[in-house]
Amino acid sequence: MRILIAPDKFKGSLGAAEVGAAIAKGLQSIRPTAELEIVALADGGEGTADAIRSSTGGEWIVIAADDALGRARQSRYAWLTASRLAVMEMSATAGLSQLAPNERDPVRTTTFGVGQMLRDATERGAAEIIIGLGGSATNDGGFGMARALGFRFLDDNGHELSGPVSDLLKLSRIRPPGRPSLPSITAACDVSNPLLGPNGATSTFGPQKGATPEKLEILERSLSRLAHVSAETFACDHRDDSGAGAAGGLGFGLLTFCNAKIRSGFEVVAEAIDLRARISRADIVITGEGKLDRQTLAGKGPAGVAQMARELGKSVYAIVGIATDDSEVRQLFDEVLPLNDTSPGYRETARILELRAGELASRLR
Repeated sequence: MRILIAPDKFKGSLGAAEVGAAIAKGLQSIRPTAELEIVALADGGEGTADAIRSSTGGEWIVIAADDALGRARQSRYAWLTASRLAVMEMSATAGLSQLAPNERDPVRTTTFGVGQMLRDATERGAAEIIIGLGGSATNDGGFGMARALGFRFLDDNGHELSGPVSDLLKLSRIRPPGRPSLPSITAACDVSNPLLGPNGATSTFGPQKGATPEKLEILERSLSRLAHVSAETFACDHRDDSGAGAAGGLGFGLLTFCNAKIRSGFEVVAEAIDLRARISRADIVITGEGKLDRQTLAGKGPAGVAQMARELGKSVYAIVGIATDDSEVRQLFDEVLPLNDTSPGYRETARILELRAGELASRLR
């Protein structure tokens, strides 16, 4: 029996690789002769670089890059030598998890460090860059990233703007760099928000990053000015594109300044790790995530795994932390095994994952 284990992370508890290892241990306790393969999933958020690196034999590149508040830090991205592919996460330099609650201020935070990572990969000779857009602490529309790549943002008097996001209210023109062009860039994300408006970057995600009502208004006007001057400068307007509002408008910045493409995070990861071929070789597929609910249907890893497995005629099971009673979600799988049936919480997540996997293994035929 060949079993593919392809879980996403249990957010706040275990990473995808750790979830996979726990499930494998439970399966082996009941079916020691089963052939097991583990691949980690991600949807463009934290864990994307490691999911691709661990499944393709890549290495970590460690560099110096600024964090969201401009402090010098060490960061890293994955590098695949054979294909000259760089895989990075914007949260590695501009992530909300890196800031203390009292440091959260999206008027001050910047994506400058993201541009430093992109520049390093370009100078290393990358043929392609994949960048995950989840977990941002920023709301600058890629203003900081573009400055790190050599773009200059000028006011009416020709003075360069290099301060907080609110400086964009004075933006008059943008001067592109004279450096060689970037490689092909794919932005991986799981949201479809535009840059502006009630469903845009500021209104939707600004409050969780520390923006007060007054700052939300400043941020929205700043990004609106950025979009207006960008459209005049580059003769293209990406403010309404799906995903432009991802990562505080970094999606917009990548589209505008880097000629990037935005794609579903799950699709990007699945393609990079050749997930369809792995599923086709398996007899049974097991996936999982921390919370299985309606959001799972919106491009999350387990739903994508289930769809591929169904297309290839494979049985597919989900071991999850918490599961909705929604029949549309549950019917994606042959069976859903939640940890919370008997578990009081996540303190013993790995052990309970092993138990659930063992229970499933005892019923597999």
